[in-house]
Amino acid sequence: MVTIPPRLLPADGRFGSGPSKVRPEQVTALTAAGATLLGTSHRQPPVKNLVGRIREGLAELFKMPDGYEVVLGNGGSSAFWEVATACLVERRAQAAVFGEFGAKFAAATARAPFLAAPQALRAEPGAVALLAASPGGDDPLGPVDVHATVHNETSTGAMISPRRAPSSVEAGALTLIDATSAAGALPVDLSETDVYYFAPQKVFASDGGLWLAIASPTAIERAGRIEADATGSRWIPEFLSFISALTNSRANQTLNTPAVATLVMLAEQIDWLNTQGGLTWSVARCAESAANLYRWAEASEYATCFVTDPAHRSTVVGTIDLAESIDAQAVVAALRENGILDVFPYRKLGRNQLRIAMFPAIDPADVKALTKCVDYVVSG
Repeated sequence: MVTIPPRLLPADGRFGSGPSKVRPEQVTALTAAGATLLGTSHRQPPVKNLVGRIREGLAELFKMPDGYEVVLGNGGSSAFWEVATACLVERRAQAAVFGEFGAKFAAATARAPFLAAPQALRAEPGAVALLAASPGGDDPLGPVDVHATVHNETSTGAMISPRRAPSSVEAGALTLIDATSAAGALPVDLSETDVYYFAPQKVFASDGGLWLAIASPTAIERAGRIEADATGSRWIPEFLSFISALTNSRANQTLNTPAVATLVMLAEQIDWLNTQGGLTWSVARCAESAANLYRWAEASEYATCFVTDPAHRSTVVGTIDLAESIDAQAVVAALRENGILDVFPYRKLGRNQLRIAMFPAIDPADVKALTKCVDYVVSG
C-alpha cells in the first residue's frame, strides 16, 4: 500500500461526479428536520413550504426570465428523457450527441413509436457536437421541432455554452438542455432555452430520484397542446405527464411522494449558493478548481487533458488521461486507500483516465492537493 503523507492530502477527499460531496451543513440541516419534516406528509404545509423554498431559490439563482416556471417531478433525469419524449417532442427531435447522456435522449426518442427517427448530430467523445438548423426538404424525415443537447457531458468532461439552434425560434422549435452536472455551476442564459433540466445529486449535493426543470411559456404551451390532443397513438401515463408535474409544482408538491430528505439537502445547498454570491460566485469557484487541475495536467509528463479544446474543457468534471505506462486503476485504488474517493473514469468510456468532480462544494485547494497526491502515487 502507498501511504500518502498527511501534509499532501486534501481536507476532504470526495471528488465523485455524482452522487457528489455533501457539505456538513446539509447533514446538520437534515438532522434538524428530523422531528418536523422527515416522516410527514408531503401534502401538508411544512413540506410544501420546503418545495416552495426550492422553487423560489432556483428562480433567484438562475435569474429566471418572466413567464418561466420551476417544475419538479419524480424519477431523476432518466425519467425526464421519457417525459420530454412523450410530452415535448411533437414529431421529430434533433439531438447533439457527444457523450453517454446526450445519446440517451436520442435513444429515447428513437424508441417512441409515435415519433419520426431523431436527427443525431454526433461527435467523438472528448469533442462536442453543436445544434444545427432544422433539416431542409432534402431530408425525407422532415424538420425537427425539438433541439436537444447537453450543457456538460458528465461522461467525457466536455461542455458547451447553450445556444438555440439557428432559426429555431422562427421555426417554432423548442430547445432542451440537459444540465444535470452543469446547473448551478456553469453560466447559462435561460432565454436561450425552453427547458433547462437537471437532477440534484451533482452541483446541488443531494440525492437522486428527482428531476427539476425550468420551462418557458412556449414549452408549457407545447406540452399542454400535445397532452390535450393525445390519442391512442400516444399514450402518456400520468407519471410521465409534464402537465401533471407542472400542476403539482404550482401547488408546491410532486405527483408522488418525494424523498423529503433529498428536498431538505437540496434546499440547503440552493440557499448556500445564493448566500455565497449566486451563480456568478459558483461559476468562478469551479473555474478556479478547473484551472488548478488543467494547469497541472498541461505541465505533467504523464497526464494530458482528454478534451483537447480548452474552450470545451468542463469546469465541473475534469477528465485526465494517463500515459499507457501508468495503470489508472491502480492509481485510483491507491488514492482510495488514502481516503481520496471516486476519481475513476466513466465506465463505458474505457480509457486509462481519471475523472474528477469540481462542483462548488469542493474546495479549489482540495483539487490542487489531489494533483500532488496523484504525483506522489505515480512517482512511487
